Amino acid sequence: MPAMDARRLHLLLELSRLGSMGAVADTHHLTTSTVSQQIAALARDVGVALIEPDGRRVRLTPAGLRLADHAVRILAAVDAARLDLDPTSEPVGTLRVGGFATAIRTSLMPIVDDLRNSHPQLTVLVNEYEPLEAFALLTDDDLDLALTYDYNLAPASPASTLSAVPLWTTSWGLGVPAADVASGVSGADLEAWSDYPWIVNSRNTADEDAVRTLASLAGFSPLINHRIDSLDLVDDLIVAGYGIGLLPHDRPPRPGVRVLELVAPPVVQTAYAVTRLGRENWSPLRLLLDRLTGSGSQSAPR
Repeated sequence: MPAMDARRLHLLLELSRLGSMGAVADTHHLTTSTVSQQIAALARDVGVALIEPDGRRVRLTPAGLRLADHAVRILAAVDAARLDLDPTSEPVGTLRVGGFATAIRTSLMPIVDDLRNSHPQLTVLVNEYEPLEAFALLTDDDLDLALTYDYNLAPASPASTLSAVPLWTTSWGLGVPAADVASGVSGADLEAWSDYPWIVNSRNTADEDAVRTLASLAGFSPLINHRIDSLDLVDDLIVAGYGIGLLPHDRPPRPGVRVLELVAPPVVQTAYAVTRLGRENWSPLRLLLDRLTGSGSQSAPR
């Protein structure tokens, strides 16, 4: 079989992801005709039809879908080979990092401050994103590194083109009005809180999924009334009597909030460093990953 052109493979993979020649052309600043010609050339290379008509559009044939799956690994290997030619080169350039606030504040910023002195030719750009936003940006190659999280009751499912390395874990509990705990309501019996409205994250579904799983195991369906991104605002709503929600144990709550331990089952958050598959040996990214994993612990930094 003739050699396959990596660029053509990439266009086929993009067609499988975006669904139309026009979308691939727009994304890569090409004409639709050029994309069509490249896919046709790839089909000739492999000796099998890769696309077929689907109304006014096209879709991948079963062979095209299989080749697109192979393309993920092939292109990752090509990227890895290119970046691995000189893995010991001095880290220079711009590194784009995005992630959730806790990981940026506790894990990333101390490293960035140190790198500013030790590697002055390396610039780290930092943006705050929730995991679903960060996964999409990584897939589109608009980020180099994402700091994400999931829960044991709501594991994340990043795309097959992404690689995740665990950094640390932290235990979460049930944040409730302290006055209600004082009146005898137990945290161990989640059903005792079934009549309370719940507060979940406004920009990510992971904690809502965890809440729904917890409630289902306790035999009720949670009433989700509020979607809030800021944990400080979650505290405020709990104190004001607007609801209850998940809060981390290692973060001191404001007066009037009590964080109860959840044990059946526990809720554990895991933080990850996520990259595009095959990019890990790019020297700036390798440097930051080594610092993140080397300074990580089994629980979140306070």
